[in-house]
Amino acid sequence: MDEEELHEWIDDSQATLQDSPDEFGVLVDMRDLKLLNDDEQQLMRDGQQHYQDAGMVRSSVILDSAILTLQFRRLAKESGIYDWERYLNAGTTDDWHQQAVDWLVDEIDPDYQ
Repeated sequence: MDEEELHEWIDDSQATLQDSPDEFGVLVDMRDLKLLNDDEQQLMRDGQQHYQDAGMVRSSVILDSAILTLQFRRLAKESGIYDWERYLNAGTTDDWHQQAVDWLVDEIDPDYQ
């Protein structure tokens, strides 16, 4: 995603989140995403904050790069969303889908398995 696509994602998300339930979880497949530059990272943090403000209680994000997974974990800790969001590297985790669902449904933290 480039900066323009991130702006579009934020706009689309805000429209969708207007009709969201009070509490919800999301599973996000971002295996095709590449590393984000500083401006794109800020847009991602802003977008994540919209989800949290709208009632997101947990999120599982699937990535396909160790470096990108580390980048997203750092962003999450900086923005405070780490309490709700977990990142799974599909390139090194065979059961990433089950771990993502376990986090969303049962709060089984994949970072401590």
